[in-house]
Amino acid sequence: MAHVVLTTEIITVPACEELASSETYGAVLSFSGVVRNHSGGKQVSFLEYDAYVPLAQSELLRIANEAEAMWPVTAVIAHRYGRLEIGEVSVIVSIGSAHRAPAFDACRWCIDTLKQDVPIWKRETGPDGSFWIEGPQSVKAEDR
Repeated sequence: MAHVVLTTEIITVPACEELASSETYGAVLSFSGVVRNHSGGKQVSFLEYDAYVPLAQSELLRIANEAEAMWPVTAVIAHRYGRLEIGEVSVIVSIGSAHRAPAFDACRWCIDTLKQDVPIWKRETGPDGSFWIEGPQSVKAEDR
């Protein structure tokens, strides 16, 4: 059964994997997105994620449900918003399945689709200022 979380609280792989697990599954795997200290050749001090929460939750659930319809898996997606420091986990996709192949396929599809479809925006802040990240480009926060 699909499960999604959109929160300002810390998210963890063990908690997500527990939700994705079953006694009938031989594979449980997770992808974690972690805040790094650089992007596009620039230093990053911290990130801030903003979300249109009702729509973002709806889209996360749609993605998890679609993954479960396409593969024999249980899909769990957790995403944080608000301020995140370097090294903190921003997103987790955990997939449980009887076998590894569908788990890998579903996990990749979920994170790729999430990045493309879910209304969650990222602002990077560093010594050069704050920049909203929009696809492959960035826009200085003050110019927006």
